[in-house]
Amino acid sequence: MFHARRSGRFLPVLVGGVLVLSACGSGDPAGTGAVSAGARSITYAYEQEFHSYNNNTAAENATRNAGPLQRVLTGFWFYGEKGAITPDRDFGSYAKTSDDPLTVEYTISDKAVWSDGVPIDCDDVLLWWGFKSGKIKGFSTSGTTGVEDTRLPACDKGGKKFSLVYDKPFADWVAGGPGATELLPAHVVERQAGLSEDEFIAAVKARDARRLEKAVKFFNDGWVSEVSLPPAELIPSSGPYKLSKMDAGQSLTLVANDRWWGAPAATPTVIERFITLDEQAKALHDREVQIIEPQPGPNVLKELQKLEGVKVNVADQYTYEHLDFNVDSSPFRDKRLRQAFAKCVPRQLIVDRLIKPVAPEAKPLEIRNVAPFQANAAAVIAASGGAGVYARQDIEGARALVAKAGRTGVQIKIGYQTPNPRRTLAVQLIIDACNKAGFKVVDKGSEDFFGTVMPANGYDVALFAWSASSLVSGWASTYTTPKRCDGENKGNNNGCYSSKKVDRLIRKLNATVDLAAQDPIIGEIEKNLWADVATIPLFQHSSLTAWAEAIHNVVPNPAQSTITWNMDKWSLL
Repeated sequence: MFHARRSGRFLPVLVGGVLVLSACGSGDPAGTGAVSAGARSITYAYEQEFHSYNNNTAAENATRNAGPLQRVLTGFWFYGEKGAITPDRDFGSYAKTSDDPLTVEYTISDKAVWSDGVPIDCDDVLLWWGFKSGKIKGFSTSGTTGVEDTRLPACDKGGKKFSLVYDKPFADWVAGGPGATELLPAHVVERQAGLSEDEFIAAVKARDARRLEKAVKFFNDGWVSEVSLPPAELIPSSGPYKLSKMDAGQSLTLVANDRWWGAPAATPTVIERFITLDEQAKALHDREVQIIEPQPGPNVLKELQKLEGVKVNVADQYTYEHLDFNVDSSPFRDKRLRQAFAKCVPRQLIVDRLIKPVAPEAKPLEIRNVAPFQANAAAVIAASGGAGVYARQDIEGARALVAKAGRTGVQIKIGYQTPNPRRTLAVQLIIDACNKAGFKVVDKGSEDFFGTVMPANGYDVALFAWSASSLVSGWASTYTTPKRCDGENKGNNNGCYSSKKVDRLIRKLNATVDLAAQDPIIGEIEKNLWADVATIPLFQHSSLTAWAEAIHNVVPNPAQSTITWNMDKWSLL
């Protein structure tokens, strides 16, 4: 997620950055952190290219899209400082008005308009509910958790108020309504589908999938950016910035939205440059960019700490690294092979070699869905029993399981997004260890792993990261049995893992509002995920952020909103 991907609130980690204070290589050749006077742009770097204005489909729910859209598409809440769920008072207000049934009332600001002047109102809300509830056939969605248990919002054309009424309690109701990047312009969809606003609203209320067929098709595919951005009239903004242009393979430019009704963006232009992780430190040194989030490592950390006029920050993240099995169409349909692989993967060696030089206290993860720095981590580990037999590498045990399955020498394709030096090294460590256990592991890293390989299940096991948050509902679709195992229907469950028991526990967790009562349920879920060997958790990520001292209000964020969560506050003073 992310990879940090899907579930809408659980993303696969993917995206890029920009700057514009001077020509490449000439802004500050001495690497002192100086920024030219009068610079009116800020550039940041991200590893992957922006791909869609619609971050909400199963295929496009990833940080490469969510990052730059944080202050382009606003909503009732966002992941604010330290990853906290933060109401967006500029956009509107909301409050719980009843516990039985759970009811939350929402009011969109009277000032709220799209950058083309069209008011943000009822039809936009109904578009959100249409794809997010899963109740209208055809919409691709990264996850329906919570919204699937709500009734159709009662609003009419032009209406700015609506309520979400839940059929059952929802633990994360505070983030149940449309948040940042989730509310999209219904009027654009209507035009592309040849529907009037009245016709669209009526069709959603009737859940008329046939009438909405063209609208659904455009929603799923019409906002994808293959070479350049869609025409400006298709991508209006509801935030301080709007998308301006994309240079394929190079950058994405955002400019201030002159119809934004809140505090104006502090800097007129922000540019995202698409720069691979291993090249970002040099780009900052050469002043091609002013903000970077490279992959943490001892060498890059030392390199950045030597730069004058540069601030360096290392901090915890909700993001974690893991191996995700394809249990639908690979040798890992056999549970014995998943068990063997979990025994041979050198989790401790990976942490010792690749993570401890930056985060000395790092350990292999015992659970997946609660970060080590969260207050309830110890309680969940105790309730789950931790990693158990997989806590330590066991080559002999792995070899015995491979032999028992009769699959000695079976080829295993391990996929991941390239270029990624740390993952390439991790894959080599896995190859060295697991080939001794009877597997034949092959490095199948590719530059379009997230774009084509993963959606098509073209891997046996995938190495990537989930970018998450403190929301317990955020990872529901990652482990919930998908309706069908294809790109449009499996949500975040890439490998199509299925367990009726885990499905029941997830439903129970999402309906548990009492925080203390959640921990035993999460522990039971983790116990089952280990018993099934659904995935192999590896380590918690640390973020490494560096920026020119002249840039003010850069605040790293541990949640999936990334460094861009407050980009409209970035300034050059």
